[in-house]
Amino acid sequence: MKSTTSGTAWRHANIGRLLNNAVRRFEGRVLELMTERGHDETRIAHVSLTRNLDVEGTRLTELARRASMSKQAMGELVDQCAALGLVDRIADPTDRRARIVVFTPAGRKWLDAFRDAVDIAEREMRVELGKATMDAILKGLAVYGTEFDTLDDPD
Repeated sequence: MKSTTSGTAWRHANIGRLLNNAVRRFEGRVLELMTERGHDETRIAHVSLTRNLDVEGTRLTELARRASMSKQAMGELVDQCAALGLVDRIADPTDRRARIVVFTPAGRKWLDAFRDAVDIAEREMRVELGKATMDAILKGLAVYGTEFDTLDDPD
């Protein structure tokens, strides 16, 4: 199928660019809200770890796979988040030879604050875009990206 946009305008109007711009704005707002709540240590790179970390814990190789990054790069993020006191590495209860990454108690509090910041940013987006548009975006993106949702979350 040939693009209907001629010249270079397609570079600004394609869905990938628009989604990326929206994600950058949304994540920027979430980080701003986190800073306002005393979590100024958080960087967007850390969210690549925390958004993929199961509450019960996850192996490093699985975290890297979910985030589409190398094991080494994910290991660096784990080290950074561990230094911040958000996560720890513990023995995997299903295989004592392996280790899993888990949220610390401080990390769980951080996760609660992150959830609250996401909720606020979503409400602000809903106000700006309107309920019908926001509902359509959520429904459409959920369907389109369903096979890429790899987070194990029982609730």
